[in-house]
Amino acid sequence: MAMFDPSARRPARYQQFVRPAPAWFPSARFGVFVHWGAYSVPAWAIPLGEHGTAHDDWFLRNPYAEWYMNTIRIPGSPAAAHQRDVWHGAPYDAFLDEWHAEAFDPAGMIELFARAGAGYVVPTTKHHDGIALWDAPGTGDRNTVHRGPRRDLVREFERATRAAGLRFGVYYSGGLDWHAADTGPIWDADDDSGARPLGIEYTRYANAHVHDLIDRYRPDVLWGDIDWPDAGKPDGPDSFAHVLEHFYAANPEGVVNDRWGTTHWDFRTSEYQAGTDLEGGEPWENCRGIGLSFGYNRLEDDLDVALDGPGAVRHLADVVSRGGNLLLNVGPDAAGRIPAPQRACLEGLAAWMVHNRRAVIGADPVPTEVARPGSAPWVRWTQDGEDGSRYAIVDTAGTAIDVDLDVAPDRVRLDDVRLLRADGGPRLDAAAVGDGLRVRVPSTGSTAPVVVRFGRR
Repeated sequence: MAMFDPSARRPARYQQFVRPAPAWFPSARFGVFVHWGAYSVPAWAIPLGEHGTAHDDWFLRNPYAEWYMNTIRIPGSPAAAHQRDVWHGAPYDAFLDEWHAEAFDPAGMIELFARAGAGYVVPTTKHHDGIALWDAPGTGDRNTVHRGPRRDLVREFERATRAAGLRFGVYYSGGLDWHAADTGPIWDADDDSGARPLGIEYTRYANAHVHDLIDRYRPDVLWGDIDWPDAGKPDGPDSFAHVLEHFYAANPEGVVNDRWGTTHWDFRTSEYQAGTDLEGGEPWENCRGIGLSFGYNRLEDDLDVALDGPGAVRHLADVVSRGGNLLLNVGPDAAGRIPAPQRACLEGLAAWMVHNRRAVIGADPVPTEVARPGSAPWVRWTQDGEDGSRYAIVDTAGTAIDVDLDVAPDRVRLDDVRLLRADGGPRLDAAAVGDGLRVRVPSTGSTAPVVVRFGRR
């Protein structure tokens, strides 16, 4: 993850692919990212902070555990010392052989994602370490079919996802591959010149991988990362444009993110707090981990750095209220288990979705001339994409309170105000106060935000 250029603009030669995003994508609103790889064996990174906030020595003390192969090659890094002291300087590929996935239950994992409200799932198929989670062409035995788990993990994710009725996507690191096209460790966040492989040989290698992913798994989402080799950007037989043509021919309702370099995208992406200037206008998606890393980081297990269920609800509601999707990441351990803090977060989301799903899934933002967010208490607004109901998502911290809402009284129905519940919900008292409304919100026995539903006017 990271190292993407938020200032990229579509070049003219890719305008042929510009089209409205298919309706399923903005309607889904919530997806689950899965970062799983050989890096899940050491599962080690310094919990430095969220990407996009100011931190010195980002790569030296990289908080992303999936970057372990890079970080251990930086002299003086804490990860290099950890690799020496704990793993006795073993080569990185030893982790592939130690990765067994013995507890991986794809159906059970996807069932949890579905209960948490996910409409699509995007697992990594090859991260920057170059290890493929399927029998990718040209990888020899350096993949999970021939070593380590000895399973086509992409296929297992794909089958379980589709069996649950969810859309399936694939993440592919095209801009970095520290094995097939090693440019050396990345040291400096402000100087990544020479960090990416640029030439035709690696372009053809990566093109073949994405073609194979399309042919085998027919993904609904192509989620690229860290740019694309420059030799694949211009017109010609090796242009990424041909990969896109193949993708859209195989799946006309497919979508492509914006990290394939200056090529093409159907939606923009932000990451934690980086790239937030892209959030708005055209379709967009915020991605982040439940904790501070995407890959599993054992150092986070005993730290209060993970989103809990109520925190995940707030983040999802905020993103949807501004017109975006949330791609929330899970990092399984080497056995294939979802770590306890991450599972607790997803179970919290699932419990909230039982009654409140309509407030976010398939929902749209409310125009600011109708209603505006609040901070004391925390309030976000959405509206139902089907029946036009408007929802105030309010963080009451689990207590019964009178809430003053910044909403035009003549734009909502005061005779049909309810606590959102799957069975209809109890009516609430609401009255105009000044330029807004005051609503009595009861305690629900949960610290997760409550949803006040205003009937369609």
